[in-house]
Amino acid sequence: MTDLRPLCGHVDFCWVVLDSLRYDVAAQALRQGRIPHLARLIDHWEERHTPGNFTLAAHQAFFAGFLPTPSGPPPHPRNLALDFPGSTTVGPQTLLLEGDNLCEGLRRKGYRSQCIGGVGFFNGLTQLSRVLPSLFCDSHWETRLGVTDPHSTAHQVDLALRLLDDPRRLFLYLNVSATHQPTHYYLEGHSRDSPETQLEALAYADGQLARLWPKLRSRGAYCWIFSDHGTTHGEDGFYGHRLSHPLVWTVPYAEFLLVKP
Repeated sequence: MTDLRPLCGHVDFCWVVLDSLRYDVAAQALRQGRIPHLARLIDHWEERHTPGNFTLAAHQAFFAGFLPTPSGPPPHPRNLALDFPGSTTVGPQTLLLEGDNLCEGLRRKGYRSQCIGGVGFFNGLTQLSRVLPSLFCDSHWETRLGVTDPHSTAHQVDLALRLLDDPRRLFLYLNVSATHQPTHYYLEGHSRDSPETQLEALAYADGQLARLWPKLRSRGAYCWIFSDHGTTHGEDGFYGHRLSHPLVWTVPYAEFLLVKP
């Protein structure tokens, strides 16, 4: 576990959530060399269990300090958490924050939080879809960042690069919508979503995210990249998510430090 305490205030923090990405798809993409840019930063995906089986539930837990849990036997101390008496996953190396969500906790440490939305729970079009964005100092969403635009990750990264011109320390959150359904348009000739089309969506996202990493490195950043939940495509008769199935609750996860030159 990386000790974030000496890094806090000296590097940016960045979460990239590959929405709905299955662990098996992520692992296959890495094994087959389909995500070469991420492969320069991570040598494996850690298998973890999500705290929620759809976007809203998972992110409510994430922003409360409960990221996907390692799949092995506990205990699993966290490197980032909110002050919560009696927590068995807060250890001596945990960066402990105050507040009712991580954005507030990091704000108290001098960070400006920026949300780049993707899927519907971040679009701000309804009271419900304003709940998660409202946690941030600033939130951003438009149709071209969402699931209906095949070039959404390119637009999201364009925006992220502009936001990273801010001289202040940032907590940057990017909700990658490309890996969320529909993904069929990333594989020519396909009209239905499948693990294969999601892999193609991930490969596309990897190519666009490649532009983000050098900018974060130039500032110094600690990064998390993971999925909020998986999704099913007919396995055992299940379709979609917001259901409890191993393909939904098992997610890919990685952390890495980008050191400023």
